[in-house]
Amino acid sequence: MQPGPERPGAFAPEFRAELARLMDRRRDVRRFLTEPVDEAALTRCLDSFLTAPSVGLSEPWRVIRVESAEARAAALANFEEANAAALADQSRDRATLYARLKLSGMRDAPVQLAVFCDETTPKGHGLGAATMPEMRRYSVVAAITQFWLTARAEGLGTGWVSILDPDRLARDLGVPPGWTLVGYLCVGYAQTLDRAPELETEGWEVRRGHLPVETR
Repeated sequence: MQPGPERPGAFAPEFRAELARLMDRRRDVRRFLTEPVDEAALTRCLDSFLTAPSVGLSEPWRVIRVESAEARAAALANFEEANAAALADQSRDRATLYARLKLSGMRDAPVQLAVFCDETTPKGHGLGAATMPEMRRYSVVAAITQFWLTARAEGLGTGWVSILDPDRLARDLGVPPGWTLVGYLCVGYAQTLDRAPELETEGWEVRRGHLPVETR
């Protein structure tokens, strides 16, 4: 069957194929090279936040580049304590496997970003957030996703560290009241760019092969 006419505004089939390949090759990276990241490439990645959707056009994302030795040491200690607690909480059968997993690239990643949501921003005048205030955080997640894909297109890996005490990190970084941590990102050139998620290859979990969609 011959393909039908392209709809106005549709991107070319070649671009759509590359976009699908980009999303397929996006990985959560934990193993980084220590070499510096090209700053122009990083700026292009950060600029992707500016085109992300946000509820009420509130643009509630706030990004802190964690650079100082003191701030990085505090973030790493936060992770290590939270990770030890998570390990202790595993069942006997899962604890050995959990201990084998590498769950953070914080020791090696040359760029580390703490991404917060400003829950009190007046921008957007509360549109869409009065009934669902969590939409502000969802907006930050959408922006992080755009950053993640842009970084992958630039040849950079991104790892999202979620084993952290968010309130403690906010205190250690001295952010304003009303800012909520959404993601701690490690960014750099990956040692390897694997096709399959590491948690899958290590046997932690199996990825779904199809999306179940229900109809009501």
